[in-house]
Amino acid sequence: MQPSTLLSPSLPAPSLRRRMACWLYESLLLFGVVFVGGIVLGAAGALFGTPLSPRTLQAMLFVVLGMYFAWFWSKGQTLAMKTWHIQVVDTHGRPLTRIRALARYALAWLWLLPPLAMAAPFHLPIAEVAVLTFGWVAVWALLSRFHPQRQFFHDVLAGTRLIDTAQGNQGA
Repeated sequence: MQPSTLLSPSLPAPSLRRRMACWLYESLLLFGVVFVGGIVLGAAGALFGTPLSPRTLQAMLFVVLGMYFAWFWSKGQTLAMKTWHIQVVDTHGRPLTRIRALARYALAWLWLLPPLAMAAPFHLPIAEVAVLTFGWVAVWALLSRFHPQRQFFHDVLAGTRLIDTAQGNQGA
């Protein structure tokens, strides 16, 4: 983890509201990625005469999403991030390497895995899992308010940061 002194205050973080709006928009776009990925993987399984098990399909979609995010984050932005004028960079303000983008992807699962892992042993109904997940996401997002540069905890762990590109360099 890089010392916070390396984080330039001239690269401010977008507001929490904008980051969460981007997060929501990204989830809508990911529906399409997962849908197309599921169709392609399902068709490939049927073509070879052996349908994929649900666990195999989940694992393959995890890889597809990892490739999606690693590709776009190493370029600086996903489509949702472009729309909301947010860019992901390393702690020095440079573009992410693919390895760092993959590390950020793995650590970003901290948004969802803890509540899902807690729900599994208790066999909670889907409504309770949803409440638990939304509560965790809210707490996780609000914790960024306590970081000096307003970064999410998974970004701090990954050595990345989200910056606001709406101020002066919208064409970049």
